[in-house]
Amino acid sequence: MSEQSTAETAARAADRERTETPPVAVVGAGLIGRAWALVFARAGCEVRVHDASAEVLETFAERLAEDGALLERHGLVADAAAALGRVSVTAGLEQAVEGVALVQESGPEQIDVKRALFAELDRHAAPETVLASSTSAIVASRFTERLAGRARCLVAHPVNPPHLVPVVELCPTPWTAPEVTGRAAALYRAVGQKPIRVTREIDGFVLNRLQGALLAEAFRLVGDGVVSPEDLDRTVSEGLGLRWSFMGPFQTIELNAPGGIADYCARYTGFYRALAGDPPGPEAFDEARVSALLDAWPHTPDADRLAALARRRDERLAALAAHKRRSAAATVDDSERAHRQDES
Repeated sequence: MSEQSTAETAARAADRERTETPPVAVVGAGLIGRAWALVFARAGCEVRVHDASAEVLETFAERLAEDGALLERHGLVADAAAALGRVSVTAGLEQAVEGVALVQESGPEQIDVKRALFAELDRHAAPETVLASSTSAIVASRFTERLAGRARCLVAHPVNPPHLVPVVELCPTPWTAPEVTGRAAALYRAVGQKPIRVTREIDGFVLNRLQGALLAEAFRLVGDGVVSPEDLDRTVSEGLGLRWSFMGPFQTIELNAPGGIADYCARYTGFYRALAGDPPGPEAFDEARVSALLDAWPHTPDADRLAALARRRDERLAALAAHKRRSAAATVDDSERAHRQDES
């Protein structure tokens, strides 16, 4: 059986296994909102999309179809046309949120905009509807504090693009009801995402704090002339990133010493403690280091080049997602065969 046919079989099996899912609303139809619409639609949800910008909506359907075709090419959805048929654009916000289980707000990253949007959402959505924000930098307490229904609000921060990268960070406010976070986690799991729980509000949540730590060291190393920006990128894409595509840093170090994590810490924490004594501070992003990076970066931000790179990124992410799905299915099959052999 070819890889493509195997992927298609896996996609159909995943589609069959999904239980009936409730309708959801996506408020904001830009890059992230469009991807969220596809995430929910491919899982069988009715998706109502609303955006106040006519300009954004002009290209929404065309780009959504392109994203759906990408998923189908790689066997990540069995029938893209059927999935897209579950997406509708609504003229009014009130119509979009009527009777939905979840609202995924994906508007501009501006606190005043989010405060106004959530006031409207709280006014029009049913009391049991979960109100989730895709914000990547603003903790939800800053725009939900005065809402009557603030207990049903939280952050559900995705990774771009969420239809290809499944992790979603669930970060409650101090007043978010625990059962709301639980319902949100269950819903995201039901549509194929991988929710992780951030136990308290913290700027940058988890993913961006990890990314920020790596970026700060990267800017310092390039800005100080230790390595070229292209070689630094290769260090991640052809080194760390290969392991990180299927295991995290703790599992990585567990396999880097014969006695696991405790052994690794005994061997290497002295070295890392010394490094931590000289961390990259805010000056890593100073104008001088940014200028050094820009001078060394051999590319210009040409729109056509960036669009081509984004297409290549999405193709490779889709291929990786398909590979991971096949690998997971093969692992389950191997385990089941081993179990049957043990019983025989």
